[in-house]
Amino acid sequence: MQSLEIISVNVWQIVISLCNLAILFFVLKKFLYKPVKKALAAREATLNGQYDRAAAAEAEAGEMKRLWEEKMTGADESAEAIIKEATESAGRRSEAILDEAKEKAGRIVRQAETDAELERSRAEAGMRQEIVDVSALLSEKMLRREINEEDHRELIDSFLSEIGNEDNRQ
Repeated sequence: MQSLEIISVNVWQIVISLCNLAILFFVLKKFLYKPVKKALAAREATLNGQYDRAAAAEAEAGEMKRLWEEKMTGADESAEAIIKEATESAGRRSEAILDEAKEKAGRIVRQAETDAELERSRAEAGMRQEIVDVSALLSEKMLRREINEEDHRELIDSFLSEIGNEDNRQ
């Protein structure tokens, strides 16, 4: 049988290895763990700040959207009010134009009736005068000095006015 000297346990070597491990752990903790922990904390703070800013920006965008929608609703209502007012104004204006046109047409008709009546009166007067002249001429030729011309004209004028009065009565 062989001896097992190769597998020996050296306690001092284990203690020194453990001390080396502890020293290495403290050195790494002091120079590596704390700076990495600080860097991670700074990174986490940066990310939290970015999340907060993103949430604030989202809230601001929501508020702007709400304000924009309110303005659009107000603009729609304003546009409807303007359209309604313009329609009413156009209706009033068209009624005024129609009333003015009717009034003008009435004036034109009344003027035409007045002109026609005046023209008819002139025509009657002209016809009477012509009848008087013709009658006087005929009577003069027929009677030749039985009645003077002035008396004859008065007789014919009175006759024609009696005829005119009879026409107006009918």
